[in-house]
Amino acid sequence: MRKTRLRAAAALAAVTALLGACAHATGNAAPAPAGSGALAGICPATIVLQIDWYATPERAAAFQLAGPNGTIDAKKGTYTGRLGDTGVNVEVRLGGPFIGFQPIPAQMYQDKSIFLGYVATDDAVTGAGKFPTKAVVAPLDINPQVLMWDPATYTINSWSDVAATKAKVTYLEGLPFMDYLVSKGYVTKSQLDASYDGTPARFVAERGKVIQQAYASNEPYRWEHDVPEWKKPVKSLLVHDSGYEIYPQGLAVRADQLSSSSGCLKKLVPMIQQAQVDYITNPAATNATLVKIAQAIPGGPPITAAANANAVEVMKNLKLVGNGPNNTLGDFDLARVDRAIALLKPIFAARGVTVPPDLKASDIVSNDFIDPAIKLG
Repeated sequence: MRKTRLRAAAALAAVTALLGACAHATGNAAPAPAGSGALAGICPATIVLQIDWYATPERAAAFQLAGPNGTIDAKKGTYTGRLGDTGVNVEVRLGGPFIGFQPIPAQMYQDKSIFLGYVATDDAVTGAGKFPTKAVVAPLDINPQVLMWDPATYTINSWSDVAATKAKVTYLEGLPFMDYLVSKGYVTKSQLDASYDGTPARFVAERGKVIQQAYASNEPYRWEHDVPEWKKPVKSLLVHDSGYEIYPQGLAVRADQLSSSSGCLKKLVPMIQQAQVDYITNPAATNATLVKIAQAIPGGPPITAAANANAVEVMKNLKLVGNGPNNTLGDFDLARVDRAIALLKPIFAARGVTVPPDLKASDIVSNDFIDPAIKLG
């Protein structure tokens, strides 16, 4: 997931799978917009949502919005459906290999047909100088990223225990949270191993003697139930609980687009909030859609009905999807975003990335379009 932010280690396998996917276009042509309805003439006739990876439960709000009867274009990596009776379509575009593994802010400026993109706080900060974006709703409140280990090999009860294991920590190269964990002393430089390729191979080969990045809502279930060479429980720590409190998938517009898009956003953002509530409350139809998309577009993480159902429960139990501090789903805690900006600035400075020195939360996120009455539970 980012995302699972993808780097060269995973790129070759994914691109190879993508070539195979091109032969599996499925469904009829995308439906024509109805031409009348609550969003017709206010929003684009087709609202393009650029997600950051394949179709997974963590990104389900976009697919819930597009509905269960959409059209899959495997070559383009898109899923398109009517947004209820609003008079417009929603086109969800997959990320990763489908956009050359570009960061979403850069992709949004390259392809201005994208109306909203899934932009994590750290991506918004690193792109603020050249590709400024402003997130208007956060379907996920907490980052699903974890470090995962074999409890039969290591006893880890808190972040302060990770360094003491001296185990190699495998991850996709370029993840800013790894720099943060090193800066806090939770992981030592000697533990860093940027060779993770997105598969169970290394974990299994090392018989659980490595610690690995993962998504709380994906790999723990998959390793225990779907990896035949392992099939044992694993444990994990949320990166969020280390103090790295980014919003992982804020839906963002280009900063220069915010004013001209405000009429659409006032109506659309509450629909996105409600789509996430509806998915978490009753996920069956959209989870089936995610399976259908995975079957038509191979190359992403394994998607099964059982794993999707488990992902929803994990997202609820860990409050990955949940209400913000004012009991609203989808809004941003500006103080939290300011804390994230402060810890990210030295990380990106060390990488030679220029971040505007006066960057603040209100530059990269907005609650102006949120309906405070929409909440989960």
